Amino acid sequence: MLTMSFMYFNIWQIKQNRPDDFEKGLIGFGREIEKALMGASSPFVFSTVNERSILRLLKLIACDNGKIGTYAKLVDDRNETAHPNGQILYSTQAALDTKIAEVLRVVAEIQAHSKPIIEDCFRAFLLQNHDPDEREYADDADQIREVLIHANYLSRKDVEVCLGFDIDSLADQANFASIKALFEKFRFNHSQHED
Repeated sequence: MLTMSFMYFNIWQIKQNRPDDFEKGLIGFGREIEKALMGASSPFVFSTVNERSILRLLKLIACDNGKIGTYAKLVDDRNETAHPNGQILYSTQAALDTKIAEVLRVVAEIQAHSKPIIEDCFRAFLLQNHDPDEREYADDADQIREVLIHANYLSRKDVEVCLGFDIDSLADQANFASIKALFEKFRFNHSQHED
């Protein structure tokens, strides 16, 4: 369940930050499903689509068919070993540990493929939200939390990608001083929580 939520959040990030690609990725879905996914107001709408089918959208972040097949196998394995009543049917601790390691490997792999989306998301956030007079929240921390982190369902790993953003890549922007100030506030608030 958590793994699929992670997948849905990544697909949501694609939808939010590369809407044209997302729309093209819906080719092959039925008209009603396409309409529902385009109009989705949260990543949890994606759960209404067959899990194996929704994973095809990970092609938009350069996951090939082989990788997507591996991810779909995790769904199949879950369906065979985990029951909705909460029982997990693994015969040994070693088998469960192996499955957990596989899930964590897949999550790390998808996270690596998602890096360009997160960087695009962060760049757009900085460019569009540096002026307190033209955004939802006057306070930088509130804007960062609500508009960047919550609205994009950013994970701790996504935040780490943002912390590594090359702010000097925006040095040619007319409002670079305020953009950099917002970035520094983000870094101050989120770097101190590094493990």
